[in-house]
Amino acid sequence: MRARFSLFAFLFLAFALALPGALRAMETPKSAYSFEFQAIEGHALPLSQYEGKALLVVNTASFCGFTRQYDGLQALWDEYREQELVVLGVPSNDFGGQEPGTAAEIKDFCETNFHINFPMTRKQQVKGPEAHPLYQWLKAELGAASAPRWNFHKYLIGRNGLPVAHFASGVRPDSPAMRKAIEAALSAPKGS
Repeated sequence: MRARFSLFAFLFLAFALALPGALRAMETPKSAYSFEFQAIEGHALPLSQYEGKALLVVNTASFCGFTRQYDGLQALWDEYREQELVVLGVPSNDFGGQEPGTAAEIKDFCETNFHINFPMTRKQQVKGPEAHPLYQWLKAELGAASAPRWNFHKYLIGRNGLPVAHFASGVRPDSPAMRKAIEAALSAPKGS
């Protein structure tokens, strides 16, 4: 009887000690900085390294009618990088099979044709149940209507790590609406 009680006590104690960690793991992320990608070069790309900065997250594709938007994205990166805007390209083959290449091919295409030097991730799914967790979280935060419907959908995340806007594929990076939203996000104090 005593051995059975000791085993029960041991199991109860082990469960009680493990429960807080398990509950933390199940918590809904509180900001975009909670997520991680793999960089196109292959190393870890935790978004926590950008904490306090605004993020423009864009699902990209090399063979899309909107691919020329890479020029505008690079221009935003060049113009606002010193003010702490991070443009993050997320290659995806989810729409029309327009990003079929390997990470090396995508990187070479972007650098050769558009001189891209902003951070990019490895190819990701951005829609459906297999979407990267950041995309699932953004959809939950902003609603189903905010989910990408095509390549070059853009999410703007404020300095506090929370989404502030999303822009459909047809909204060019140099559009007045996008610039206004970026400037508002950058003028907000860090963490608010």
